[in-house]
Amino acid sequence: MSEAETAKPKSVWPKILIGSLIALVVLALVGAGGLYGGYRWMMSEFERPGPLAQDAVTLLPRGAGLIRIGQQLESEGVISDARIFRYAITLDEGDRSLRAGEYEIPAGASMAQVYELLRSGQTVQHSITLAEGLTSAMIVRALEAEAVLTGDIASTPPEGSLLPETFFVTRGTSRQELIERMQADQAALLEALWPQRAENLPLESPEEAIILASIVEKETGLGGERAEVAGVFINRLRRGMRLESDPTIIYGISQGEPLGRGLRRSEIDNEDNAWNTYQISRLPPTPIANPGTEAIRAVLNPAETTALFFVADGSGGHAFADTYAEHQRNVRRWRQIERERRQAGR
Repeated sequence: MSEAETAKPKSVWPKILIGSLIALVVLALVGAGGLYGGYRWMMSEFERPGPLAQDAVTLLPRGAGLIRIGQQLESEGVISDARIFRYAITLDEGDRSLRAGEYEIPAGASMAQVYELLRSGQTVQHSITLAEGLTSAMIVRALEAEAVLTGDIASTPPEGSLLPETFFVTRGTSRQELIERMQADQAALLEALWPQRAENLPLESPEEAIILASIVEKETGLGGERAEVAGVFINRLRRGMRLESDPTIIYGISQGEPLGRGLRRSEIDNEDNAWNTYQISRLPPTPIANPGTEAIRAVLNPAETTALFFVADGSGGHAFADTYAEHQRNVRRWRQIERERRQAGR
């Protein structure tokens, strides 16, 4: 037998294997290309302007996961596709970065912009203004009426322990938290201002300063007068004179609630009213309201004045006097203004 006849046929398996590998590589490349194309399409949709025609507000509840958030935003018309929103955020590993709260979504915001906003925590801020001179009971009622706040207030705070001002809060802030913030703000203010007080004030403690500041707050609504009104009261305290402040009588009668009428002579003469500064030669036992920052500043650094009296002057302010005789002339002018106003109103 010849050498040609005895040679073994060559195997076809290497060719098959090489062909299979080439096919797999081609399929992998095609698959990768498809995945990349799909990724590019998804990100294009993620960054495309959204469906909102105008600004809208959405509220993300605490504890909501990415699936629930996406469904909520889609149902509210904020985003166009909850699945794309979810997949893109998951790829970015940001599914745990979304923060609960109330957000204002601008018109046309893309899903990418919504995502950045929700992870920023830049929630809607609501302003709550509590006026100077309100009693603690009035402030509690005002906070109970605020719909953006939650929870109950444990108890009515001590009179004069709150610093009223304008607060910016997020929806869901607790009422008790805001009360505690007002108390902390007043404590911090007193800690800063008490060491800077004028010398030789007839006030023995920050608590006494708050009592007098609450009276100043109720006596005048004009910011420019607070220091002068405080100066009159400081002068009277130094001389041992009674403060003779009508708002203190009202507090002893109604705990600061409006009487809806003028004071009666019997109420002015009432010695049983512990807040009646026409009858007591000292500060009343407690504040009569919650004074603001400027009233506290005025009491701790009052105007240098020789005045001992003041009465309304008909313009919203007061006429100040050094002597009782001068004060009586101012009172007569005020009584005349009152009579003319009553006659004009008939």
